[in-house]
Amino acid sequence: MNLVIDIGNTLQKIAIFNNDEIIYAKSMPFISNDILLFILKQFSIKFSIISSVSELSEQVVDFLNLNTKLIHYSYQTKLPITILYRSIETLGLDRIANAVGAAALFPSKNVLAVQAGTCLVFDFVNERSEYLGGSISPGLRMRFETLHEKTKNLPHLEENDTLLPFLGTNTNESVLSGVVIGMCHEIDGFIDDYKANYENTNVIFTGGDFAFFQKSIKNTIFAAPNLVLKGLNEIIKYNV
Repeated sequence: MNLVIDIGNTLQKIAIFNNDEIIYAKSMPFISNDILLFILKQFSIKFSIISSVSELSEQVVDFLNLNTKLIHYSYQTKLPITILYRSIETLGLDRIANAVGAAALFPSKNVLAVQAGTCLVFDFVNERSEYLGGSISPGLRMRFETLHEKTKNLPHLEENDTLLPFLGTNTNESVLSGVVIGMCHEIDGFIDDYKANYENTNVIFTGGDFAFFQKSIKNTIFAAPNLVLKGLNEIIKYNV
């Protein structure tokens, strides 16, 4: 069994894979050695890997080095896809794992992974399993926070499941319309552009906010909430 950890900007996720199947998954603010010790008592873990967009806990790394065969994941790690990004050393490890997971779900096909989380991230892998790049913009909560913090009078709002009119008739509606409907148009617009430039592009939607946007996107999409975790498991398999 493989243990994979994804340390994001907001949450830290841990999952256990038995071959290609997730048999345990949990999200939390912080992964401690106590949690890892509990998991290792429950499951027979052989290999592990960590993706982090923030500072790694040396205690966690030391624990996994001692108790598992830890794959030291960096931009130099062997991958089942070819990275054509011009500055690979600045490419987020979560984006690489995202792309690997997308290519595994749609092998030998053009695939666009849309990750809606702290940031809204697009990653594209072509039918030759080449990662070409993508785009990054602020995520849903970041847009709400920025509007409130960078202005004097706009309120700090959060997303809700209410069906919004595109034309806001008060300030709250105007902010919600601009942020939520604006992001929907942004997502659909990028998907349309990729499909216009790359034939038969498959679209995968993932990230913490994927469920919120899933029902509002006009394009047909494939939901994969654990795409980064799947990609990390694929990287383990490729290296061992």
